[in-house]
Amino acid sequence: MKATDREGVSRVEDSRIRKIVIVGGGTAGWMTAATLSKLMGQSVSIRLIESDEIGIVGVGEATIPQIRLFNATLGIDEDEFIRETRGTFKLGVEFVDWSHPGSRYMHAFGTVGGRDLGLVQFYQYWLKLRQLGKVAELGAYKFNEVAARRGRFMRGTGQPNSPLTNVFHAFHFDAGLYARFLRRFSEKLGVVRSEGKIVDSALRAEDGFIEAVILESGERIEGDLFIDCSGFRGLLIEQALKTGYEDWSHWLPCNRALAVPCEVVPEPTPWTRATARKAGWQWRIPLQHRIGNGHVYCSDFISDEEAAEILLANLDAKPLADPRLLRFTTGMRRKFWNRNCVAIGLSSGFMEPIESTSIHFIQSSISKLVSLFPDRGFDSETIDEYNRQTRFEFERSRDFLILHYKANQREEAFWQRCSEMSVPDTLAHKIELFRRSARIFRENEELFTEVAWLQVMIGQGIVPERYHPMVDMLSEAEIEQMVEGTRAVLDRAAAAMPSHADFIARVLAGSTPG
Repeated sequence: MKATDREGVSRVEDSRIRKIVIVGGGTAGWMTAATLSKLMGQSVSIRLIESDEIGIVGVGEATIPQIRLFNATLGIDEDEFIRETRGTFKLGVEFVDWSHPGSRYMHAFGTVGGRDLGLVQFYQYWLKLRQLGKVAELGAYKFNEVAARRGRFMRGTGQPNSPLTNVFHAFHFDAGLYARFLRRFSEKLGVVRSEGKIVDSALRAEDGFIEAVILESGERIEGDLFIDCSGFRGLLIEQALKTGYEDWSHWLPCNRALAVPCEVVPEPTPWTRATARKAGWQWRIPLQHRIGNGHVYCSDFISDEEAAEILLANLDAKPLADPRLLRFTTGMRRKFWNRNCVAIGLSSGFMEPIESTSIHFIQSSISKLVSLFPDRGFDSETIDEYNRQTRFEFERSRDFLILHYKANQREEAFWQRCSEMSVPDTLAHKIELFRRSARIFRENEELFTEVAWLQVMIGQGIVPERYHPMVDMLSEAEIEQMVEGTRAVLDRAAAAMPSHADFIARVLAGSTPG
């Protein structure tokens, strides 16, 4: 901004953000604090307010590969991260009984098959052989799934022309330990943590911006930018600013979850498991020291007591605590950034962790905030662009999650309601395009790629009526040789990998290769 001094000389007025106040800790708060303190250094003061008396949800223990970029931005060594968070590695998500009882498929990270031929994707050739009954299930042509089913894992070697060049992986980890790790990281960079409960907030009379928050002790904490990481409560974004919430429970009807840890088993699987149940689904997330379990369900079709019975009856080992009940409404805030307040994490909205997106949405929100970081003028076009981008990501990710429910052939009342529900036009178009012509297109920067949509649509029983016409330019024998040759290459590469358990042991011993 420009101003003029007494002599009429033009000068630039300093309108930089000087004070950032983060309300709430947990994964969202400390990921935000760590990023901003790393990137902005001492140019701003960052204060995070949390109360040990207020619990955190803390069940977001499974991630997608983008978390590696976040950790790399902070300069966090991956082996140190695994040791500090008692983590394991993840190659994908397995879906059991979702299409129908007895069905099983995996949404594996990475690619499907080998190289594409020109603009025609590998899976189009697989579809032709499938119609002819001359090919294995799709999972046999996904390197991550082939490795996962064998219980194998290693990082990419970088060697060219090999499936081992780049192994796409994410993590399972203890979210509470991760938050503590990031707290130590942030405090070393100057973030100040304040213990206390916020009981009120002060808004500026002229524009309704947040001026300060008031603690139970009476302390008043002022700031230029406020970041709401207070969880479902939305302490600032909703309770103070009355932003409003868009309810998606007509598409994503589950509204409760029970979470419980159980004892660990000797060989942790390198994938997350989601198993369909009578009125929802159950997650299984293997860590070094325990297995995280939960039952997500719709209370219209099942009682809390029955949901708990189902959960406890389907654990790998002895539970380590009583199930903890969480209530939620799927959806998002009408604005993620309102005035001088940005909601990050559960305060911004919630979608079930079917595809392990909760921590990614935190990461993505932080990235957008950094890209569109304001000055004290809080330009409305900047705020609108942040809200537009975030809404797009939420809505397209929502469609992908709805697909898991919509495309099912189960007979229970809950699942029949899901199969009969109308869906957003954007999703209906994607399904119909794939069903009729096997085409999948990714719009702009949608989170889920064409490969992700392919795996879930095939896994949920959506079978295309035809394949790409250019597939027939090759003979049946040529296609079979290419497809089965790819399968053999993937099998050999997976067989050369160490076991997942052995790789973790090497990480803990500080002796991982390469």
